[in-house]
Amino acid sequence: MAETGETWAGETWAGGTRAGAIRAYAALVGGKWRSMLSYRASFAAELLSNVGATVLDVTTVFVLFRATATVGGFTLAEAILMTGLTAFGFVLADLTVGNIDDLKRYVRTGQLDTMLTRPLPVLPQLVFTDLPLRKLLRLVFGAAVYGVALAVNDVPWTAGRVLLAAVAPLGAGLFFGAIFVLTASFAFWWVESGEIGNGFTYGGRDFTSYPITVYAHWFRDLFAYALGFGFVSYQPALALLGRADPLGLPAWAGFVAPLVALPAVAVATLAWRTGIRHYRSTGS
Repeated sequence: MAETGETWAGETWAGGTRAGAIRAYAALVGGKWRSMLSYRASFAAELLSNVGATVLDVTTVFVLFRATATVGGFTLAEAILMTGLTAFGFVLADLTVGNIDDLKRYVRTGQLDTMLTRPLPVLPQLVFTDLPLRKLLRLVFGAAVYGVALAVNDVPWTAGRVLLAAVAPLGAGLFFGAIFVLTASFAFWWVESGEIGNGFTYGGRDFTSYPITVYAHWFRDLFAYALGFGFVSYQPALALLGRADPLGLPAWAGFVAPLVALPAVAVATLAWRTGIRHYRSTGS
């Protein structure tokens, strides 16, 4: 299903200008917003129920520390900094691109064919058609936990740490967003790939919510270092706290940790482009 026009993230779009495309995306978001506000009580209930998942993640950490003063060599306040950073970054990704999980349904039902006929790239269409705005309160809660964790820990503030504190959640969000896109791209080859994808997205969130020192050596090497999850919250938290890494990485590793999002985005982009080129519609 070939198109001509300007390329964007490996796809093509024809006709109109970038301003026109932005207006189209704004219309999609506006339509979603108006449809939700037409059922305000339902929307409010969804907002409150959705925040429960993030609250439970944080509560689990408190429950764990009721049995011990330290976990993996870290105190409750230090662990909450990692949990808050993960919660903030993950929900940021989930709010923006998390609904790309629906790609498998679009592929299976043939709805993706409709998106391919429009003069807009597929990925932004998937993102803006059904933004999960019901998760906004989860984002607020995640940001609040992260902010409180920064306040209760004795962070030796410097200009570098102020910058890291601001950039780390964005890096975490980009990293998790790349994982969402990468795992969703599996649907181009294997429609029933959802459970494997969840193992890396939600499993990655759970992995990064705790100090990686609690995990077995082989598991830590695979997820923390080979796949990069150790640079999402653990390494930035160490740099913010001014703590040496018990596992031996140098102090500067935490300050550059958000850059792990860049290769993740590159891999996700490659997988998405390859998948789009591979897709031949349900009628092929």
